[in-house]
Amino acid sequence: MISPTGLPFLSAADVRAQIDPDTARGLIERALLEGFDPADDPARQSVDAGAGHLLLMPSSLGQSVGVKIASVSPDNPAKGRPRIQALYLLMDAETLTPQLLVDGSALTVIRTPATTAVAVDRLAAPDAHRLVVFGSGPQAIDHIVAFSRIRELTDIRLVGRNPERTAPAIAKLAELGIAASLGTPADVAEADIVLCATSAKDPVFDGSLVRDGACVAAMGSHEPDRRELPGDLMGRALVIVEDQATALREAGDVIMAAAEGNLDIDSMQALAGLVRGEVVRDPGRPNVFKGTGMSWQDLAVASGLTPPA
Repeated sequence: MISPTGLPFLSAADVRAQIDPDTARGLIERALLEGFDPADDPARQSVDAGAGHLLLMPSSLGQSVGVKIASVSPDNPAKGRPRIQALYLLMDAETLTPQLLVDGSALTVIRTPATTAVAVDRLAAPDAHRLVVFGSGPQAIDHIVAFSRIRELTDIRLVGRNPERTAPAIAKLAELGIAASLGTPADVAEADIVLCATSAKDPVFDGSLVRDGACVAAMGSHEPDRRELPGDLMGRALVIVEDQATALREAGDVIMAAAEGNLDIDSMQALAGLVRGEVVRDPGRPNVFKGTGMSWQDLAVASGLTPPA
């Protein structure tokens, strides 16, 4: 497809046709293994605009440069439109010539689970098979699919605030060949992996329920005053973040746990170190990955796309 600008355009369907969960995970891993430092990524910028705000996410990686422009309009759902919409522009690094326009929302839904899966593959026990998921939206579903590629999951439970929304998510997973059932926060006590994919303001479960050696991944709430994970869990866990400065700027799970005196920020480890084997999972305590989503992840996956024939 050609956009009105004359640039080739990849729709959401085009992106999914080219990039599956394994490919996306490999692209994220490759960027880190080849030496990219997420600390070098520009900070996400938020600009007030119209009935909401714009998020600007530029990055440079190898031979490619790109920027995602996402619009956030809180009133859109009532108008029948998505709350968040996005476009991604891919350029070559040498001349900064625009090469490709991409559905940015689809890119986000693919790269976020891929990044989380990269961390979970290293933080979860090799025989992990019980998964508890908080959330029932597209990110929850795509994370489950991504996790099913790295572990043999035999027990998947979804915990949602609204059963009427959780049931369709379970049905969608069934269409994808993945069996899941309704769960409760108490199921965390038996979980090998816990995923939080919500917009919660306050912790969604009791941190004392998490067993030593279990893996917890949180990627939903990423604002300084919102969190999905309790501070006491962060305090007793090995905590992995994409980048310390980004986490201290955007991740309420980290910011509030540190302010409470639960988390020593200097004890946090970087995802790059985990991927490169400089940091390993600790079977004697919980292993937590807190992701906020960063610009380099969009670019790492977008660089694997090709223009339509």
